[in-house]
Amino acid sequence: MNITFIGYGNVGAPLADHLQKLGHNVTLAARDTQSDAVQKVQARNAQIKAAPIEQAVREADIVFLATPYSANADIMAPLADALAGKIIVDCTNPVGAGLSHGLNSAQSGSEALQALAPRAKVVKAFTIYGFENFENNAYPAYNVKPVMMYCGDDAEAKQTVGGLIEQLGWQPLDVGGLVQALHLEHMTLLWVRMVRMNGANPNMVWAMITR
Repeated sequence: MNITFIGYGNVGAPLADHLQKLGHNVTLAARDTQSDAVQKVQARNAQIKAAPIEQAVREADIVFLATPYSANADIMAPLADALAGKIIVDCTNPVGAGLSHGLNSAQSGSEALQALAPRAKVVKAFTIYGFENFENNAYPAYNVKPVMMYCGDDAEAKQTVGGLIEQLGWQPLDVGGLVQALHLEHMTLLWVRMVRMNGANPNMVWAMITR
């Protein structure tokens, strides 16, 4: 599968690395394909390519968006045509002052993103945790996999993303339509407050246990 990353910092870089090692063709969308950020990822995994942003998006089956949320509008506007029909995996979270919801909980960041790219298929995933658990999500002392919740309005797109989640070692949990993204964003804020503010162990995940 051809997977492009827009944003490859603490969240995007480990996901790009792991997905390439699983056999996917991974490309970094870059204004400068020789930038320090690109070279840092390629030093970690030389099999990851870089290409100009629009080219990388047009050649992708799936686009991972892992930028700071505030950059989304500027990034998406010129890519509306290139993103038509593509799956966008939204890894971003709108964060406001004092670790509040950046859109005042009136709308999720994913719904705002869908409005920016109306012909794309947005799936919210790979949030609810800090970057530590994207580097390593193995918890061998427990007989459960950590859960990765995701949501979106397109069933086929969700099935594809759910498959990637499973390949990456998570227990995929489809929690419904894109309207649920707001709740996942609040789960991210909960995790961040617990870990970054209150000192909980960053190697902390949610699990799904059923009878």
